[in-house]
Amino acid sequence: MSNIASNLKYLRKNKGLTQQQFADVMDIKRASVGAYEEDRAEPKYELLKKIADYYALSMDELANDVIDEKWKPTPKGNASNLRVLSITVDQSDRENIELVPIKASAGYLNGYADPEYVKELPKFNLPMFNQGTYRAFEIKGDSMLPLPSGSVIIGEYVENWNDIKPGQTYVVISKDEGVVYKRIAFKYKEDKGLKLVSDNKVYESYWVGPADILEIWKAKAFISTELPEPVAEPTMETLTSMMAQMQKTINSVVDTKK
Repeated sequence: MSNIASNLKYLRKNKGLTQQQFADVMDIKRASVGAYEEDRAEPKYELLKKIADYYALSMDELANDVIDEKWKPTPKGNASNLRVLSITVDQSDRENIELVPIKASAGYLNGYADPEYVKELPKFNLPMFNQGTYRAFEIKGDSMLPLPSGSVIIGEYVENWNDIKPGQTYVVISKDEGVVYKRIAFKYKEDKGLKLVSDNKVYESYWVGPADILEIWKAKAFISTELPEPVAEPTMETLTSMMAQMQKTINSVVDTKK
């Protein structure tokens, strides 16, 4: 549950503004301010960002911190350090790997930073992933073939987006696309975000803007219920083709030496 309503009310009063004055600053109706402060409605993303910028806060601070007279702002450093990550731990105080099934993907966009939501996700542990923060995402579709739809990608949390390595695969959580598993084409660009590429070339690559990205997880392993098919025995046609190709290669090498 967010703290937007109580934070908006406290910040407005702390700045000495009436609801009408604040509405004028934000170019919205006074009735909307009342609805937001009474938790009858929530500001849309664009307005929430405008409010956060007005008070020199991050959106995570505005939505999740309890802002009152005792509150202290998060030290401003790399923007990646301002993101809120909710985790769970087992009885030995080791971080769990929470699983986000396909049916929970839509809800994850709203609950990814909510400890109560994350606590309800299925969770497990793997001995090879005992250092770091990991989450598992079930993927659907054929955009990343040969990885089959329904595979579970285990990702390691990427705190600093500048550490993203081009050519490697990541689970990217974004407002518009939801949970997707893609290959990254370039390093993270502050002005453009990330270019996502499908391994299945039928699908076109596309950009996800910085303001649209919620979380990024570097793919470390996958789990699939589809086992690989046995390697097919070579047919006479295949062997003939291979021999012809070998002969062609030999001939080209000989020609270059003449």
